[in-house]
Parts: sequence; C-alpha cells; structure tokens
Amino acid sequence: MMANETLKIIKQRRSIRSFTEEQIKEEELQAVLEAGLYAPSAGNQQAWHFTVIQSKELLDRLNFAAKEAAKQLDNEHVRKMANNEKFNIFYGAPTLVLVSGLEQAMLIEADCAAATQNLLLAAESIGLGACWINFVLFAFHSPDGSAFRKELEIPEGYKPYSSAALGYKKAAAGRAPDRKPNAVTYIR
Repeated sequence: MMANETLKIIKQRRSIRSFTEEQIKEEELQAVLEAGLYAPSAGNQQAWHFTVIQSKELLDRLNFAAKEAAKQLDNEHVRKMANNEKFNIFYGAPTLVLVSGLEQAMLIEADCAAATQNLLLAAESIGLGACWINFVLFAFHSPDGSAFRKELEIPEGYKPYSSAALGYKKAAAGRAPDRKPNAVTYIR
C-alpha cells in the first residue's frame, strides 16, 4: 500500500477529548489557520470566516448556552449530554476555531467542512490535539445567539457551521477502529 506523510497523518488523526490547560503557541495557531484557509471551496469563493476563541470565560459561556439550548431538543442522546453537569462541550481545550460561512455562498456547508478538516489535519501534523465540535452551534440558537454573533464579530450574512477545539493532548490517541467493509464500489 502506498504511504507518505500526508496519508500517515490522515490515518493517525483521532478526535481528542482530553486536553491540558496550556494554551497553544501562536505559531502553531497560525499554521493551523493557514491550512484552513487553503481548503478547497466551490468556485474558489473562500466564503468562510474563522473566529479564534481563547478566552476561558467566553468558552465557558458558550458551553453553558449550548447545553441549555440542547436541553430543549427532541434528541435524547443530545439532551443527556446537555444535562450532564460535568460535560464540557470543548473537552477543556484552550482554543476553539469557529468556522462560519456566507449563507448565500454556493455549497458553503461543504466548504466550511473542508476548511474544518484541514484545521484538524494540520493540528495533528504538528502534534496538537483537535476535535470537531458541532455542539457549540446550539449556542447560536439560544436566547443569547444574536449577542454571541455580535461578540464574536461574525460578519453580517455569515452563519457558524462548525468548529475545531485545539490544544495539547493529555494522553496519546487510541488505535483507529477498523474501517467498515464494502464502503467502495468500483466501476471500471
């Protein structure tokens, strides 16, 4: 099987859910952000916006608002997570990169997903832990949603689509689960 550094990083990347409290270095943050900015986008629109949040106080408020909003959902699994007082939606990560997209842009959800994946892969490639976090989106559907958009300086016409929690791993990631069989069909 072919192998190179990129393929190795893709295979070893895992969602990290246990971080140290130490803030990541500025050069690490900039490297991860640059990778996100180089993601593909439909028609090369690059219609995304990244908001970096490193304020513990703001992360705590987002955590609380998201959990409060999630308590009202029909999804029993999500409600159970939201009602767990010990659950932190960011798993204690000291940095969050919120990925927003211009709502009127073509295929913006896919573009924001590609940017988020680039953030995650770049983090892994430089030894950071990362986790794709969508739970935070509930905060924008809370009574404080508009205030959060303003405080986070999300541009007019943009909507948060995903985020990546970043930090130093508390422990090594586990082994990757086996891939499901029969996920590829070949027509040659």
